[in-house]
Amino acid sequence: MYTRVQKAQQKWGGSLSAIDTWLEERQQLIVSYCKLAALPPFDHKRTTMPSQNTVQEFCQLLVDYLSAGHFEVYERIVSECAINGTDSRKLADSLYPKIAVSTDLALNFNDSYAEHLSTRHSGAFDRELSELGQALEERFEYEDELINTLHEKHRDSSMSA
Repeated sequence: MYTRVQKAQQKWGGSLSAIDTWLEERQQLIVSYCKLAALPPFDHKRTTMPSQNTVQEFCQLLVDYLSAGHFEVYERIVSECAINGTDSRKLADSLYPKIAVSTDLALNFNDSYAEHLSTRHSGAFDRELSELGQALEERFEYEDELINTLHEKHRDSSMSA
């Protein structure tokens, strides 16, 4: 996941400030996820549940990232796609429902763990965190397709202006 965001920053960085900010938020989210899941380079073996503060921080980053996507970046992408042709709009329309699946999963995770970690057991938390990680990985792929479409259309329209 982390390598993907680095490549995205290299590819699209500097093209639009909304994309730059969003990719930075994605990077923070991935680092927080890796810490929470005890993944490399944070590969200490977790024998107890993470602290409530650690989970809350992750959940806050998660919700902020989702919100930025839905209320800032996707709106921009959809409006740009509407300007730049039906093919771009069709792509956005086809990817948005796929992205929404991970949104639902992420919000359910947030609802389950942001405030009430002590009511869950480790096995369920680890399983749900793993499912969330897989969903985020897919989401990032779909989002990258949308970003690429916006970037290409933005570049094409600025070159012809």
